[in-house]
Amino acid sequence: MSNENDPFASDPYVPPHRRSDAGAEQGPDASTSAGPDDAEPTVPVPPAGQPEHTTELPRDAVPSDPTPHDSARQDASHDDGTFHRFEDDAAPRREHAPPVAEHPVPTAAAAGAGAAGAGWAVQQAPPARRPRKRRGRRLAGALAVVLLAGAAGFGGAALYGALDDDGPVTVSSLQGEVDAEPAATGQIERVAEAVLPSVTQINVAGAGAAGSGTGIIISDDGEILTNNHVIEAAADGGTITVAFNDGTNGEATILGRDPKTDLAVIKVDGVSGLTPATLGSSASLTVGQEVVAIGSPFGLESTVTSGIVSALNRPVASSDGTGGGSTVFPAVQTDAAINPGNSGGPLVDLQGRVVGINSAIRSGGSAPGEAGSIGLGFAIPVDLARSVAGQLRAGETVEHAQIGVTVRPAVDNDEITGIGAEVVEVNPGSAGADAGLQEGDVITSINDVPVGSSNALVAAIRGYRPGDEVTLSFLRGGERQEVSVTLDSDGGNTA
Repeated sequence: MSNENDPFASDPYVPPHRRSDAGAEQGPDASTSAGPDDAEPTVPVPPAGQPEHTTELPRDAVPSDPTPHDSARQDASHDDGTFHRFEDDAAPRREHAPPVAEHPVPTAAAAGAGAAGAGWAVQQAPPARRPRKRRGRRLAGALAVVLLAGAAGFGGAALYGALDDDGPVTVSSLQGEVDAEPAATGQIERVAEAVLPSVTQINVAGAGAAGSGTGIIISDDGEILTNNHVIEAAADGGTITVAFNDGTNGEATILGRDPKTDLAVIKVDGVSGLTPATLGSSASLTVGQEVVAIGSPFGLESTVTSGIVSALNRPVASSDGTGGGSTVFPAVQTDAAINPGNSGGPLVDLQGRVVGINSAIRSGGSAPGEAGSIGLGFAIPVDLARSVAGQLRAGETVEHAQIGVTVRPAVDNDEITGIGAEVVEVNPGSAGADAGLQEGDVITSINDVPVGSSNALVAAIRGYRPGDEVTLSFLRGGERQEVSVTLDSDGGNTA
């Protein structure tokens, strides 16, 4: 059946299996085999390197009553009602009216070769058609599989290879080459490398007691800063042995000690070329700042732990080591693990500068053998330690600042909440008396730093030197007042 609107009426399409040997001109890659009726039709693919031709169909080019040739094209149509019309490679290219709603679809050849250089066929939705044969559906399914495989690329090939393997492959970390590349150096690692040569272990025996602690080298000829309670057992006869980071040992003697600040300086004779620690400033510390603790907890020398500054100016009362009294200092609180044996060791910032001398912990156990870190460690501020150590190494008697009053904790009406230090006695001629303090006054701050208890006031004053001027805020009769006080000296009294 012919149609005057069909541009191919004069040269109708002939499927390859219906062409005669004499009249059909076929390319080298054309499909020539004909199978049973239910076999899938083949799609001609242009030779490699030769571009595909496309045919543009105008809207009115579709015949309403398909000829046998149209039926052949219908057999190759998709399930959605569209069909492909492929032009013979040998046929000349024709010009037609502009296409309507045409969409490029990769051909089977393009799917196999990938997106680059792919040929294209023009598809256009025809009018409603009679039901198609099953082989057309099978072709559409085959095309979908080809396109999916082309999109899968090497991923699809790798998956197939894995599924086609004879059995599972076992991978072991014990096989293959050893990765000996060093890990990137972290900040704490750099701090430890810089500070460890300046930290020592101190072993003490005497007065019926023995123990160990930690020390900080402060001079290249053997001067070492530590806690008084670390070496106090050897104060009246005993031995102090210092173990250096390089594995060498030396005997030490006491240059000076101060029980009130729990600090001491010892000296190892006959050594030189040591690495003194770098002292920083505790005044610049901030809560939350990262710090590192180094020492010999339970005799385990050169132990490094890290944490943060948990609090500042924490009043801590600790034993002087002999059971004869206690000392109070304005501690730097940290959650870095500190245990017995860390005493006298450095708390350092991430620049490797000493900002505190580790001295005390709050332990979870009641007996000495049960003591251990629960994240509450306390260090003497290095600004105080620097001042005291300077006097001790010079052989001077350490003088401590004082107001000259006796105080007790002051609590709020709930009898629980601390609000300051209540003055219970004013020593005649003292700095407090000269400033006009009276019995019953409640001191609440010093230089704008809150004071919540009597220990807090003592610890705060311990951080100053005699002659320093401070501003005290206090409550008298419910009214807040301020007074300036020039601090006295205790004359070096260590009782």
